[in-house]
Amino acid sequence: MSKSIEANAIIYCEGAFATTNGKTAHGLIRRSRRYRILSVVDSSQSGSDAAELLDGIARQIPIHASLTQAVESARLEGHPATHLIVGIAPDGGRLSEEARTDIKSALGLGLSVVCGLHDYLTEDPEMSRIAEDNGVTIRDIRKPPHTKGLHFFSGKIEQVKALRVAILGTDSAVGKRTTAWILVDALRQAGFAAEMVGTGQTAWLQGAPFSIIMDSLPNDFVSGEIEHAVWQAWEERHPDVIVIEGQGSLLNPAYPGGFEILAAGRPDVIVLQHAPGRRHYDGFPNHPMQPLQTQIQAIELISEKPVVAITINAEGLGKQELAAAIKGIETEMGRPTVDVLREGPEKLIHALRPLITKRQAPKDT
Repeated sequence: MSKSIEANAIIYCEGAFATTNGKTAHGLIRRSRRYRILSVVDSSQSGSDAAELLDGIARQIPIHASLTQAVESARLEGHPATHLIVGIAPDGGRLSEEARTDIKSALGLGLSVVCGLHDYLTEDPEMSRIAEDNGVTIRDIRKPPHTKGLHFFSGKIEQVKALRVAILGTDSAVGKRTTAWILVDALRQAGFAAEMVGTGQTAWLQGAPFSIIMDSLPNDFVSGEIEHAVWQAWEERHPDVIVIEGQGSLLNPAYPGGFEILAAGRPDVIVLQHAPGRRHYDGFPNHPMQPLQTQIQAIELISEKPVVAITINAEGLGKQELAAAIKGIETEMGRPTVDVLREGPEKLIHALRPLITKRQAPKDT
């Protein structure tokens, strides 16, 4: 993780905190080692505690109705805000005019802005002028890096001796990153050395030390950057396990993802995150999700590696419906199935432990 907190930040998530479009904000509420998260701006949820709204456990991260209210509250609490993080993730990564107006206001209030969308704020002349006039900065973390510093696939992934676990999903915005972090934490608590390879902007914002932002990369370098991140985690830390965050899903019509992770990260096993309450791909009601069995078969056919467990996103399900869904999937698919947010990750650790210890065992000479 990052060695120290870089800044005091307010998360901008107007109208989206309780939706899948608020997933960047959700990730930062649950974990942030790069920024101290002070509050969230979303007038539709004002007055709530952000963490309690997400996970039922209050952490004194208030949701405010406006940016000015959030800034003033931080000042009165003795932790003046220095940054605004754009915590919304709308389809296509485009900002509304309302959001652009609010971001200009943030710059005018003396806040530096960090944005992980495809709307590059640094290319907006008015925003750049406001930032310069107020002595603050704009950072577009999803802006494509210069190819000079990027890596092409080389095959050095074969040097990595750690057990590689990919957290893939049956859809986008389904909880892959959250499950990856929970698994990393649980592995460490179980006595194993574990590292996370982040592949999206939110993991970078959270402070994952081995991170790439896949959809900011030119296609020729995606595989090489995945390989390099996994290899770097191995070279620097020599962990027992490397957990790779997935992106999108193999069969998602708008966000097909996971192919590059399977090909370049070359995981030994896959954990598949699934939302049984969803019937259609997120944001695309005319595109029914393929059956879970089909998605498992696709992953195993492409990777020639097993899906060893299924982790559940409980959205849209009541307590009894969730329990029935978990029991049914576990029986039908023949794999451990668990909602790690509500039940904990013990089933995952139980499934992975023999694979890790086998990898750790000394080889016969």
